[in-house]
Amino acid sequence: MSVTAQQPPPPEPGTDTSQEALRDRIAADSLTTRRDYLRIVATVSGGLAVGGIGVASGVLHRHGDSETAPDAKKIADRLEPGESLAFRYPTDDDRAVAARLGDGTLVGYSAVCTHLACAVLWRADRGSEGELYCPCHEGVFDARTGEVTAGPPPRALPKVLLVEDGDGTVWAVGTTRSGESVKDGLCRQVGDDRPDLAARIGCPGADSDSDSDSGQDSHQDGTQRT
Repeated sequence: MSVTAQQPPPPEPGTDTSQEALRDRIAADSLTTRRDYLRIVATVSGGLAVGGIGVASGVLHRHGDSETAPDAKKIADRLEPGESLAFRYPTDDDRAVAARLGDGTLVGYSAVCTHLACAVLWRADRGSEGELYCPCHEGVFDARTGEVTAGPPPRALPKVLLVEDGDGTVWAVGTTRSGESVKDGLCRQVGDDRPDLAARIGCPGADSDSDSDSGQDSHQDGTQRT
C-alpha cells in the first residue's frame, strides 16, 4: 500500500500566505518572549525574597559574627581628610569602606547594606560630612555612626575598627555587630586570649593593673596599633 504525502490546501484567492506566516511567527515569538520575561521576573523576585529573609533572620554572614578578634590588616599608608577607601576585612569575602572625616576622625564600616546585602558606597558630596549610600533601595547611613538615616535598611552598619600608627599607616583591627559599641565588640572578641588588651580597652572583669590605659569607645587619630 502506497502512502501519499498530504499536501496543504491551496490558499484561498486573494490571501497573502507570506504575510500570514510572518504574523504567526511574530505571535509565537511574542508569546515565548512574554513567558521568558515572566520566568525571569519570578526568578529574580524569588531571589530577592530569599536574600531578604536570609538577612533579616541572620542566616547570611555579617561583619562581626566571629567570636575571636581577627588579625590586624594594613589598609592604607595614609588617609587624608575627605578621602575614602574600599577594602576587604576581616576576610576577602567581606566588603568594607574607610573614610577620614573633615575633623580627622577615622571611620570604618561594613560595605554590605543591612537591607538586602547590596553594596554600600561612600558619597563625599552628600550630607555635611559625607554619607554611606546604598543605591539599590535608596538606603542612607550616617557617616559618623553608621546609623540608618533614610530608606528601608532595618539596622545600622557594623563597624570596622580602625587605628592609625605614628607613621600615618591605617590598620583595621576588629569588627562589631550592627548596633554594638566598639568597646563591647572588642571585649567580646578578645575574651581571655588577650588580657593585656582587654585591660587597655576596659573590658568588664579585666585586670586593670596590667595596663592603666583603658581603650576608648571611639576612633581616634594616633591610636597605637595593638
